[in-house]
Amino acid sequence: MTDTAPQPTLLADYAPFPFTVEQVALTFRLHPTRTRVLSRLSLVPTVPGQPLYLHGENLTLISLTLDGAPLTDVARDAEGITIPAALLPATPFTLEAEVEIAPEGNTALEGLYMSGGIYCTQCEAEGFRKITFYPDRPDVMAPFRVRIESDMPVLLSNGNPAASGPGWAEWVDPWPKPAYLFALVAGDLVAHFASFTTRSGRATPLNIWVRPGDEDRCAFAMDALQRSMEWDEQVYGREYDLDVFNIVAVDDFNMGAMENKGLNIFNSKLVLATSDTATDTDYERIERVIAHEYFHNWTGNRITCRDWFQLCLKEGLTVFRDQQFMSDMRSAPVKRIEDVLTLRARQFREDMGPLAHPVRPDAYVEINNFYTATIYEKGAEVIGMLKRLVGEEGYKAALDLYFDRHDGDAATIEDWLKVFEDATGRDLTQFKRWYTDAGTPRLAVQDDWRDGTYTLTFRQETPPTPGQPDKPPRVIPIALGLLNPNGDEVLPTTVLEMTEAEQSFRFEGLSARPVPSILRGFSAPVVLDRTAPPGERAFLLAHDTDPVNRWEAGRALAKDVLARMVAEGAEPAADLLAGLEAVVRDETLDPAFRALCLRMPAEDDMAQTLHAAGVVPDPEAIHAARKRLQLALAQRLAPVLPGMIQGLASPGPFNPGAEAAGRRALRLACLGLLTRLDGGDAATRAHAEADNMTDSLGALACLLDAGRGEAELAAFHQRWQGNRLVIDKWFMVQVLHAAPERLAEVAGALTRHPDFDWKNPNRFRSVMGALAENHAGFHHPSGAAYRLLADWLIKLDAVNPQTTARMSTAFETWTRYDADRRAQAREALQSIAARPGLSRDTAEMVGRILKAGDA
Repeated sequence: MTDTAPQPTLLADYAPFPFTVEQVALTFRLHPTRTRVLSRLSLVPTVPGQPLYLHGENLTLISLTLDGAPLTDVARDAEGITIPAALLPATPFTLEAEVEIAPEGNTALEGLYMSGGIYCTQCEAEGFRKITFYPDRPDVMAPFRVRIESDMPVLLSNGNPAASGPGWAEWVDPWPKPAYLFALVAGDLVAHFASFTTRSGRATPLNIWVRPGDEDRCAFAMDALQRSMEWDEQVYGREYDLDVFNIVAVDDFNMGAMENKGLNIFNSKLVLATSDTATDTDYERIERVIAHEYFHNWTGNRITCRDWFQLCLKEGLTVFRDQQFMSDMRSAPVKRIEDVLTLRARQFREDMGPLAHPVRPDAYVEINNFYTATIYEKGAEVIGMLKRLVGEEGYKAALDLYFDRHDGDAATIEDWLKVFEDATGRDLTQFKRWYTDAGTPRLAVQDDWRDGTYTLTFRQETPPTPGQPDKPPRVIPIALGLLNPNGDEVLPTTVLEMTEAEQSFRFEGLSARPVPSILRGFSAPVVLDRTAPPGERAFLLAHDTDPVNRWEAGRALAKDVLARMVAEGAEPAADLLAGLEAVVRDETLDPAFRALCLRMPAEDDMAQTLHAAGVVPDPEAIHAARKRLQLALAQRLAPVLPGMIQGLASPGPFNPGAEAAGRRALRLACLGLLTRLDGGDAATRAHAEADNMTDSLGALACLLDAGRGEAELAAFHQRWQGNRLVIDKWFMVQVLHAAPERLAEVAGALTRHPDFDWKNPNRFRSVMGALAENHAGFHHPSGAAYRLLADWLIKLDAVNPQTTARMSTAFETWTRYDADRRAQAREALQSIAARPGLSRDTAEMVGRILKAGDA
């Protein structure tokens, strides 16, 4: 780590840019190693006497002129140039620059780079400064005109096509945008074409651009795009606003996708899908991310964020919108449960560790490190709470006002909350704490039953987080239902509004003590602390009318059972097994819901639960207990498993829709349980008979869990070795399902495989990301997995700092384990921190994670 720590950027220091950029004209003369970028900026001073600072990194400056006259007396540092105020006129002026960059050598995949011979860009958050000198900040918005000169057959940029000829094309984006939304793609590409007619009657061409040979794998993505456009018109009243919409799929991409105005650039794994190459999980992710990036056209592009501290304004809102969309496209209860699982697995863990930060942070060192679950998932939860508090009509009125008032703006959280206050008349001063205070509140509950009156008393407390030791109470919407002992609902879902540190709610005129169903629909991102009476969770698992809480009851019961099995060596509880059997046998329930109920709490989730209860988690003991519980459930369901597996087989051709996917999910869950009993015989048959990737990969995972599958792995690789995305799956399944004691050996061997392209983010994550997800193996007492990951992060950092920094979060929970594991993890982290020339991205993350050990 460098001796001098970088100085953080502070929200309190925000100042508007002292110039207006009225027009941007760019010319690109593309070359793999010597691309020339010519820029012409039309600027107007808005604050007299100010110098002009333009960001620019790793640029070879060829020329710089102001109103045609050469500029030589400028100051330059590693991050940009400063033109002194004395050289600037007080009236509008034109600044022109010519720079040279080398896309082929840009392995960081930020700015303009090449992916398999295709030129492409990634400019969020601060990649545009690696293309040319510019005020690279989100509150500087301007229309762009772009000319691309190249012998590549397809030349694309933002906006509408303006003109083209042999070896060149021009694009004009009429809508002002910040530089982070700039995009350019040039390459040998073919289009999967369709169109969409907007509600005002404009026929809009839609293109998904891919490498030749991949065009037959785009149909689902195109269908998802068309459904997203229709949904946004119907639900939010938002119509597409350009003459064409383009998506490009590239293999080398640090993230999932990017919402550049009119030219979305996608990681190819989130576009390409056919039944024999993509799983149901892939299809669902494609559907969601296609929608997410399209929805950004209004919530992110037309209205952007004033500064990067407001990142949740565009990302949290757009995640909430894509969650709504997916709930409408698929099973709403199952979708909500999956969102809760994601939040707890990623964001709760973040909130409980050294990387905790508010939904709107007030400082950052490297903005790339704040593309987090807190910004995205918790940001969406905050908007969901706001919607519950103001109701459907209030939410609609506020969003309409938001779009009317702030179209074309770079907005803030204060702007966002103000439209809700103006539209609904509510005071949201206290609610704003969800944006400014880090940490997950813990909600303790006590109840009292007396003379027909039932009283619930809630107490909220948010644990200390880095830089925020004390937290005042927040507004917490608590969706509550009450059930009679016979299962009848005596109080339908009602939203209680908690505003105090401790608050009681009374329910009178009841004939019997009710069973409470608290936080229905997971109405707030909190941890519920309640010691349920014996049998209550089993009762709710059987009778709750809220599907999310019905699942929650089973999951809480399973976690209680697993905790006792880990701590006391207890046997699996009969009431849990009976409740799960009842759910599995209930054919009136959605198969996808039944499959979720069969999914045991993840090992990392159990470690987090034990740690929160003051218990030092033992990864080996958790792994062993979870396997014992799965075996006990398999034995309980043994009479029905073969019949269910056979009965759930999908008749007819593959259908990626929610109903068929749910049947496959339940079938594979049953196959996994049966594997515990037959050692993989049924899985061997299922793999041989599989006619789609979901069934094939699922059966292969079962075989690996049983210690089998070598022949099937070899055949899988032989068949798919030419398909990069499928081979990612081949790598990942082996690491995820490796025995804990062999994890480092298996992953290490795969890094030496000829197909392991460690510079490709997808391939690197397929091994190292899976390594971190194999909980018992990653935290094996030998520390071998810690050292393996650290060695590879050191290697990757010199090439791709952004991916390295994100992958380093695998270590964020290191302090919750025993002294020996902590010592091994600390040593691994220190080896990363000590690497000379460590990037700012990785240095910040590793430094914050290491600091947790000093507490």
